[in-house]
Amino acid sequence: MTQICLIRHGQTDWNKAGRLQGQTDIPLNEAGRKQAWECRDHLSGDDWDLMITTSLNRARETGEIINEKMNLPIEIMDEFMERGFGEGEGLTREERRASYEGFDFPGMESEEDLNDRIMAGLSTILQCYPGKRILLVSHGGVIAAILRLFHLDAQQEVKLFNGCINHLHYLEDSWQVRGYNVIDHLSSTGA
Repeated sequence: MTQICLIRHGQTDWNKAGRLQGQTDIPLNEAGRKQAWECRDHLSGDDWDLMITTSLNRARETGEIINEKMNLPIEIMDEFMERGFGEGEGLTREERRASYEGFDFPGMESEEDLNDRIMAGLSTILQCYPGKRILLVSHGGVIAAILRLFHLDAQQEVKLFNGCINHLHYLEDSWQVRGYNVIDHLSSTGA
């Protein structure tokens, strides 16, 4: 059975301010590093085979911190990079509401393209790492899309905390969510 522990990257200053990050490369802040350390301490007691992260700094740094105790091989897979939000990136919630109707921005990656990218990444994992236990540090929009693909109603609002843990298992020829938005290892959600 292939198992993926999906971890949302630690907090950034843009998360704290409610700015939409998308593919803008924003680093972790101090609270985000603390969340990554707490994830590291929580996950280091288990056996893992591989760390996957995206090339965006906030995910890569979270993965590197988690991997300090595990010394796993690290692979960059941008199939799990955050959704591109086009002109919505960098805007606060209030600015988005004032300038755009709904959650649709010029230049935004379509939901279909995002889902295709995610499915391609999961297919690569199954092909290259069958039966492995994988830590995958990704982004809120990507993890929410995965939850909608395999667990939640497509219209259900998903609020994922920075540093949350989500479990995805490949059983009986399908992906199954075995827990999501787990935060009991965090001393603060930063919310």
